[in-house]
Amino acid sequence: MQPVTALTIAGSDSGGGAGIQADLRTFSAFQVHGTCAVTALTAQNTLGVTRVCNTEPSMVVDQARAVLDDFEVVAVKTGMLAQPSTVEAVADLARAGELLNLVVDPVLVSSSGHDLMAGGGALAYREALVPYALLVTPNLREAAILCDIDVRDVKDIDDMVRLGQMLLAFGAQSVLVKGGHFIESGAMSHHAPDILLHADDVEIFDAARVTTRNDHGTGCSLSAAIAAGLGLERSLHDATRDAKAFVLSALQGAASWNLGRGHGPIDHLGWQGE
Repeated sequence: MQPVTALTIAGSDSGGGAGIQADLRTFSAFQVHGTCAVTALTAQNTLGVTRVCNTEPSMVVDQARAVLDDFEVVAVKTGMLAQPSTVEAVADLARAGELLNLVVDPVLVSSSGHDLMAGGGALAYREALVPYALLVTPNLREAAILCDIDVRDVKDIDDMVRLGQMLLAFGAQSVLVKGGHFIESGAMSHHAPDILLHADDVEIFDAARVTTRNDHGTGCSLSAAIAAGLGLERSLHDATRDAKAFVLSALQGAASWNLGRGHGPIDHLGWQGE
């Protein structure tokens, strides 16, 4: 069996829970060969991010081109791009048709509240990169920032659908609005719904919420899993369903781990089941 190749363009997490590290483990879990272009170094652990050092956009492009010139890359995902100039540089590659099956995870703020994008980043995503995405996968906070609304106004599934429709209007082929982190009270407190929108179609991918502090990197892992599925020629529906099941299993597998003192990593490789 010869694996297919996917590319992640994202930041490095020194704690190993999110970013490039989570993406590459996820690709491996799907038996996809992972390559990468590192957009930023972070001083990060399970408690939060203490420092970010951005990669020059030209170096991000050179890393990506080195991979694209040598490998047959069948799917690409972006994670933390860190600065508007990098968003625009990656968009240039997408505009040239070099980023197949492009999944854009618009990382703007860490789960611990640290700003992971310089000023003007939301505008750069909207105008430069989102129009070339096969799929955009924001969580509720990121979706609200991209649409310039207050996330506190997003209270139910209908509000999530409206957010997704606004993002479709920016030019993305499809949008997956993730509800796992922020619908934490009321009727949705035991659920983690994600809403997939494309054209006039709306699908709800629901799952039980896993009670655990080990949820670092779930967004990165979900988008990487979808990209892997698309690279394996699954439909968007099937790739999203499989990715949702993968993250749920990884959360369940790591639920009792004690790696770090904060939000620990998830079980990408099924260690708990061995």
